[in-house]
Amino acid sequence: MKRQKERPNRPALALHVPEPDARPGDEVDFSHIEIPAAGSVMRPDVAVAPSEIRDLAYTLIRVLDDEGKAVGPWDPRLDPETLRRMLRDMMMVRVYDDRMYRAQRQGKTSFYMKCTGEEAVAVAAAHALDREDMCFPTYRQQGILVARDYPLTEMMCQVYSNAGDKLKGRQLPIMYSDREHGFFTISGNLGTQYPQAVGWGMASAIKGDSRIAAAWIGDGATAEGDFHNAVTFAAVYRAPVILNIVNNQWAISTFSGIAGAELTTFAARGVGYGIPGLRVDGNDPLAVYAATSWAADRARSNLGPTIIELFTYRVEGHSTSDDPSVYRPQNAGAKWPLGDPLERLKAHLLGLGEWDEERHAALLDQLGEEVRAAQKQAEKQGTLGNSPAQDIPSMFDDVFEELPWHLKEQREQAIAEAGAKK
Repeated sequence: MKRQKERPNRPALALHVPEPDARPGDEVDFSHIEIPAAGSVMRPDVAVAPSEIRDLAYTLIRVLDDEGKAVGPWDPRLDPETLRRMLRDMMMVRVYDDRMYRAQRQGKTSFYMKCTGEEAVAVAAAHALDREDMCFPTYRQQGILVARDYPLTEMMCQVYSNAGDKLKGRQLPIMYSDREHGFFTISGNLGTQYPQAVGWGMASAIKGDSRIAAAWIGDGATAEGDFHNAVTFAAVYRAPVILNIVNNQWAISTFSGIAGAELTTFAARGVGYGIPGLRVDGNDPLAVYAATSWAADRARSNLGPTIIELFTYRVEGHSTSDDPSVYRPQNAGAKWPLGDPLERLKAHLLGLGEWDEERHAALLDQLGEEVRAAQKQAEKQGTLGNSPAQDIPSMFDDVFEELPWHLKEQREQAIAEAGAKK
């Protein structure tokens, strides 16, 4: 106060605290979002200098128009079979999500996270990547596993942490891991996926391999130091990696403005590091595929990393532990102007004459049966509160190549005590 009195002509300093446009009880309004016409954004050669395509970080790459037609230079011109497979995979993810959500509400598992409305982010990208490429996902990219034919029963066993859980109950539900399917272990500390992906990509290059890495984090995690450390290494060493930012507008109950969305786009962060930044309609499966394919070609050509901002909306709560109605208007996701990725791809296939309502309904029934059958098999191996405990010795496995003497003693003691209780 004394210093302020000495400077009576100076205004008091104040901080700006970002606030979302609408809170519970308000009418959600997305009219401020600038949505360019589908097909209006140019597609550069993969060898282009990043300085020449800065505009791509501030616009929105779109392929599907309002009628479901694929237009413009980013159209990947996929064959009908690939389009149908992508639709099938996105539908499977949604059916699986709904089934596991109900299982959590029935007390069969402790926790679940849905990716409703974000299915294209993972599925379309997975189809654009090589199956041998390594993915470093967050907890809404279960579509990668589905697109790579990972068994649903094994996914469910991990969610249930039962006797069939390959991770032996050591991970939270939905934090899958499978090296053979190129799916790196999910970490609850989301920013870590970036430096791990960059390091993996650098190692691939050092070995003279041809595989690239792709990572996903949310908009909130871009505010962490891991993000900047990773992008620095990726840019300096031209690591063969695709760095995806899933901007679904919310980091749990904190809206994207806290991470800097009011200031500029998340794709624009690539500009400061001298790498390409693409801002993509994350609810447009063809746009996601095209941007991922472009970035993958660039990485495989030793031209370095690409940041892709996938502009979408988190329709559901952050997790089953979250109630979004306490911090945002109800049904906000239904009013998101970029629509539903499943419905958009379905409309595209209908317009091509490569799909019809009868086949769509039949496929939905078929997927429902597959998920129910997988759930039945998984639950035979236990659910939360109804599953045999993991073998006592397993808690000492998979950490040391050679178990230290003191842990060997503890393992033997634990086995003896378990045996005495029987």
